[in-house]
Amino acid sequence: MANRREHVPALTKAEIVRAVQGQVGITGAQAGLLVDQVFETMKEALTDPGHQEVKITGFGTFHVRRKASRLGRNPRTMEDVVIDERNVLRFRCSQLLRNAMNKESR
Repeated sequence: MANRREHVPALTKAEIVRAVQGQVGITGAQAGLLVDQVFETMKEALTDPGHQEVKITGFGTFHVRRKASRLGRNPRTMEDVVIDERNVLRFRCSQLLRNAMNKESR
């Protein structure tokens, strides 16, 4: 069995809203609308066949990748099943983010 990772709390949307509120000096409602609009704009770009990529300088790039259909196996019945083609979201972090993450672990 693979090593299990220790559970690390995730940063939530509510925490992002509070951080924006405190750093920008706007109300919680305004910060919530701002964060919602940023995420909505990203979602629209990623679901638009003309874009399907979001680049954020200093952070990274989100892009949609098409996975072809393939043959898989049901682990309970060991039956072969066809896994349909689908879109998956990929993220590649920027070199700045990668360096910042690795600086803390040294």
